[in-house]
Amino acid sequence: MKIFISSDMEGTAGVVDWDQCMSTGLQYPYYADLLTAEINAAIEGAMQAGATEFLVNDAHSKMANLKPDALAGRASYLSGRYKPMYMMQGLDRSFDAIFLVSYHGSMGSEGSTLSHTYFPLAFAEVTINGIVAGEAGINALVASAYGVPIVLVTGDETTAEETRRFCPAIKAAVVKKSITRFAAESLHPSVAQDLIREQAGLALDELSTAGAPEIERPVTLAISFRTSDYCELASRVAGVDRTGPLAATIVSEDPLEIYQRFITVVLLCRGLVE
Repeated sequence: MKIFISSDMEGTAGVVDWDQCMSTGLQYPYYADLLTAEINAAIEGAMQAGATEFLVNDAHSKMANLKPDALAGRASYLSGRYKPMYMMQGLDRSFDAIFLVSYHGSMGSEGSTLSHTYFPLAFAEVTINGIVAGEAGINALVASAYGVPIVLVTGDETTAEETRRFCPAIKAAVVKKSITRFAAESLHPSVAQDLIREQAGLALDELSTAGAPEIERPVTLAISFRTSDYCELASRVAGVDRTGPLAATIVSEDPLEIYQRFITVVLLCRGLVE
């Protein structure tokens, strides 16, 4: 059984501030170790359920947050800041299931800790077929295209709820309760890791009844931008249609094409300030 793990960092138990999850922060090394422990808990739970092969796609910030030799299960490690498929780089039809570890709520959510959607300076909200989508929902486009079920998500309750909009039967390890965007009540790290281990095992125990995300086609991904310059830049991408001063849509029968165009917009918008 082969498992694809896309790991972020904001959803880790205890993380409530950018200083804790950016490489320049004084607290970053400690919280990077906590993230590694949560990823390992997911791997260990999966191994107990029979999984034998793992690919961890480090998808947070510069995407080089983990120590490869610290990963459990002899997992392969995909790292590096430029990946054409971004948070879902490496996924293909050979995988049996997808885990989303340490994910967070969307930019438009109410009080989800460190909430944002891919690039907070540019995107105020993203919807898929009219449904507000966080990063988990956007990444579900790739899972749908390849026919691989997303079976586990870890983070706060908002993250779990937003993921269920696209993956109703997903197992969720809720490791913290968001109070505001910069405060949360977190489980003790050991308790959080035990919960992730348990939910990962349960997710694979029920894999036979899991299905890939069902996203109605044609797919319409709509973006609300924070400023008009980002919207103008995005509209230069083929297949991205500006629908207002701060709005654009991408429509296609192919969810993979939708995702690729969206990621191109993300990279262009990041380049505007980098």
